[in-house]
Amino acid sequence: MTQAVSTLVFPPALTGRADISRLLRELEALDNDLESQRARSKGKGGSYRLPNMSRALNDFLETNKLDIADDQTRMNLRTQLRKLKDHAPVIHMTFASDADPDSMQRIVAWIRQELHPQALISVGLQPSLVGGVYVRTPNHVHDLSIRAHMRDSRGVIVQDLATLSKAMGIK
Repeated sequence: MTQAVSTLVFPPALTGRADISRLLRELEALDNDLESQRARSKGKGGSYRLPNMSRALNDFLETNKLDIADDQTRMNLRTQLRKLKDHAPVIHMTFASDADPDSMQRIVAWIRQELHPQALISVGLQPSLVGGVYVRTPNHVHDLSIRAHMRDSRGVIVQDLATLSKAMGIK
């Protein structure tokens, strides 16, 4: 069964280009293993044994209902994954601290459900954000960090301090 690039679905555990690259490398290694099995059993009519696969590849194949034993499916899948790795939309997210894997998977699942089914996430770390996240897409930047909130609230804080000091008789 061959699927078009636009219909492939990424499980939430596959977040970025590096994950897609790992899938490609594993798929190529699997293809090489099957080819060498075929060459060794040439003329013997033997069956081929699929090598062990990572959970990521297994989840991807199950999600997309792909038969990895089929040569044509593997070839098409490699081509499609290369295209997606280079052309899928990427959302850059910078956090103040490391996001735990479960939270990241929930974020990715939401982004793919609400924004784009093949969106990839590039994760960065910048402790100066204090908390929250800085999100950048090709057309928008959203600073949802505590640092930005404090910066935007600076006038309110200064005004409140001035009111307080006036009420206390401090000049």
